[in-house]
Amino acid sequence: MTMHFRYLLTLSLILATAMGATAQIDTARRANPARSTDPAGPGDSSRHRLAIFAPLFLDSAFDASGAYRYDKSFPKYFSPGLEFYEGAQMALDSLQKEKATLSVQLYDTRSGVPLQQILQDSSFQSTELIIGQVSNVAELQQLAGAAARLHIPFINVNFPNDGGITNNPSLVILNSTLKTHCEGIYRFIQRNYPTRPIVFFRKKGAQEDRLKGYFTDIDKTTASVPLKIKYVTLDDNFDATALTPYLDSASETICIAGSLDDLFGTRLCQQLAFLNKTYHTTIIGMPTWDNLDFTQSGYAGEEIIYSTPFYLNPLDSLVKELDQNFRARFFSRPSDMVFRGYESTYRFGRLLLLHGKDLAGSVGEKKFKVFNDFEIMPVFLNRQTMTLDYFENRKLYFIRKLDGNITNVN
Repeated sequence: MTMHFRYLLTLSLILATAMGATAQIDTARRANPARSTDPAGPGDSSRHRLAIFAPLFLDSAFDASGAYRYDKSFPKYFSPGLEFYEGAQMALDSLQKEKATLSVQLYDTRSGVPLQQILQDSSFQSTELIIGQVSNVAELQQLAGAAARLHIPFINVNFPNDGGITNNPSLVILNSTLKTHCEGIYRFIQRNYPTRPIVFFRKKGAQEDRLKGYFTDIDKTTASVPLKIKYVTLDDNFDATALTPYLDSASETICIAGSLDDLFGTRLCQQLAFLNKTYHTTIIGMPTWDNLDFTQSGYAGEEIIYSTPFYLNPLDSLVKELDQNFRARFFSRPSDMVFRGYESTYRFGRLLLLHGKDLAGSVGEKKFKVFNDFEIMPVFLNRQTMTLDYFENRKLYFIRKLDGNITNVN
């Protein structure tokens, strides 16, 4: 059985369960509970209620008669939401085996029903915890707004952005914001390379200006000795000769890639790797580098380090187990979304079972660790008013990639 067929089977099962929902929920069609760990179903008020939002594209995948629209193909944009769902479902299966049952509703954010309508539906009002794989700022704001209205936590699993949200202690950002990454990178360099020459390579652009601004702001507020960073703006078609004036042949140079543009980042790594026999450099990259491939020969010998809030230890027994289970079902390697779906559902589902309606004050507890040591901290954007704006995971892992080897260097 091919991977695409198994994915299609999973989508079909979700659709079939959704179509069999109660009349009240069926008014939202595929914004329905797909499965529940509670045999009594989501209508059982004795169970703590969890809502999971993910982009499943059921309306795109099936026509009104339930027939699959894409014949033997499987659009790639279906995969993230479906893999997140698969991870969440494995977590719910684990909870069920532990006799820790929850009433769970799965909502498709890509159904034909507006998200705001789903959030206002009477079936949603008793929800006690929201977990969401968010696709854009509008979704983030709507889910965070609903959580604030109900005074319940909203766990934003993947979107590294506050969406301009303030004064909302219901919002919990797991995928740390860019500002937090910059602060973490700055401290990492202070701890490990305080006396090395440091160059911040960037290109022109508003986003690059923002990145530079984060670093210069940290310079002014750090409690330790500020780093002596040299800021260099490169042309789009820069080559190795544009880099050599800023490198030290007698000492290791720390090179910060000051752009989220993957093409800029990979070009910088290639050019520095070309020079590494004469100029020893270590590159500090951006959190977007997690999925970049640095195994080709063009990066040989170049030490590349980047930050991430999500680290999967390949030797961890649960990582191995989930990897094997997913490969057995879909004949493919699970993406990070599978593990994020599992981790967020299991960990916060457990906390919901422990604290119930009082969960909002306990989302930062370090109980029920799965893969990562989350440090969920309050964020106060205005230090004068000291208004709690949201919670954010401040724990970062630093990953080194060198000649195809990947290690955690925290």
